[in-house]
Amino acid sequence: MGRIERFEDLIAWQKARTLAAAIYQASRQFPRDFALVTQIRKSAISVASNIAEGFERNRPSEFHQFLSIAKSSCGELRTQLYIAHDAGYLTSAEADALQSLAAEVGRIVGGLRAAIERRHLRHRRTQHSALSTQL
Repeated sequence: MGRIERFEDLIAWQKARTLAAAIYQASRQFPRDFALVTQIRKSAISVASNIAEGFERNRPSEFHQFLSIAKSSCGELRTQLYIAHDAGYLTSAEADALQSLAAEVGRIVGGLRAAIERRHLRHRRTQHSALSTQL
């Protein structure tokens, strides 16, 4: 697999975008509970946005940090989905489908975060070894 040049090519971002669209669609039916609608949408937006922002920083340590934020936004979103279901805004089937999608995005983001961390650690070890041989 070649080097990914654009955040749009990341599966994590693609899935997060799909999740955000699904949240917007589902939250259209919510009653005029502006606090929950606003917060659930912000959480969904945060996932995809943080993946993109971290990627565009072009530094593995910052990308890792933004992926951590994206993953935590998935947890926040899942909590809000429980609240929406408990308030009767989502049926069990709707809530389960959205929970499943949010959990999947969280796993993918977590896997990407772990891969970035492993790659960064390997790179640092290689640099350290090269420096040690020069001394």
